[in-house]
Amino acid sequence: MSDAEDARKVDRGRARPSCPVHRAADGPWQVHGYAAARSVLRSSGTVQAGLGIETVEKLPPNVRRPVLYRDGPEHREHRRQTARFFTPRRVDEHYRDLMVRIAEQQLETLRTKGEAQLADLGFGMAIGVVSEIIGLRYSRPGIRRRLERFFPEKFGTPGLTSARGIYWFFRQNTNWLRIYLADVRPAIRAHRRRAHDDLISHLIDEGCTDAEILGECLTFAAAGMVTTREFISVAAWHLFSDAELLGRYRAADEAERLAVLQELLRLEPVVGRLRRRATAELRVPTADGPVLVRPGEFVDIFLDDANTDADVVGCRPLLVQPGRDLAEGPGAAGLAFGDGAHRCPGAVVALQEADIFLTRLFALDGVRMTAWPRVSFKDDIGGYEIRGLTVALGQV
Repeated sequence: MSDAEDARKVDRGRARPSCPVHRAADGPWQVHGYAAARSVLRSSGTVQAGLGIETVEKLPPNVRRPVLYRDGPEHREHRRQTARFFTPRRVDEHYRDLMVRIAEQQLETLRTKGEAQLADLGFGMAIGVVSEIIGLRYSRPGIRRRLERFFPEKFGTPGLTSARGIYWFFRQNTNWLRIYLADVRPAIRAHRRRAHDDLISHLIDEGCTDAEILGECLTFAAAGMVTTREFISVAAWHLFSDAELLGRYRAADEAERLAVLQELLRLEPVVGRLRRRATAELRVPTADGPVLVRPGEFVDIFLDDANTDADVVGCRPLLVQPGRDLAEGPGAAGLAFGDGAHRCPGAVVALQEADIFLTRLFALDGVRMTAWPRVSFKDDIGGYEIRGLTVALGQV
């Protein structure tokens, strides 16, 4: 395929395989087709794997796992009870004004200095919005720096058998403690004095311990803050690079702008790979008949490949074409937010806050991209990080 037929900014360094489902040399099944991926994600015969679950499984059995790492009836009940925080109506009525205010605060930095790192602005936007939804509004100054240390650009593997492993062991535990003392504990204390309509009050009502609330807060921080930062960056990169698309975005109403953003997310999912472990026999559909996955086997789902499956998304799947008819799936973003029981609950939040931020960014007079960004990868989730995308105001 020529470069003219591939609009992706993020090169994950591998070609799309010809087979939609196959077994990797090291054992796990690999799923690249859309229908097969959707089938696995929607199956009740799988449980969450990857995403650091190995660390969570080492917790004492009496400690409740964050919702990301739970499955079955307990997981479904938690999602049912917390769904009210993420409905489109609530997002519009409770968070829209907040998003506008935070976007203006972040862009004031750009107006004042004339230049800024987009990743910093996007992270500030995401932190402000998600903190309000969770209930982390009583933090001491410096939450962004604490989160940046907790989610560094390059991770090391904690352990006690090497100097490097010991360094990362103590570093991560220190970062946990900092966020607990400066962000989570003050919020818990404030919520115990007066209940709020947010996630932390809900967790307190459920009888969660401080440690369990900390785990949930960090899970939502990773899912809602870190990923939204990358989504804002990759969407802005596309808009800065495509004058026709930018013109369409600027002239569009909200519904059409959201369609543009969903199409960009379909093409460039922030999390590119999900892993599941089969707990029952799975028959994964393919054009040549079902593939049998046995209990205990792992399945890696490549969302970037599934989202560019021409059989579902139509011709020229690697181009930006808002308005594709994706009848088979959860929406115009394809499987970028996952699907099934673990579909991202904050999809509406992420799309609306990104749109609110980007519409205000591109309304600024003379806004331009002045430095080509660099891309690094999180191999465990097939995710990307975009850094060095500098934006400035005024004429060149």
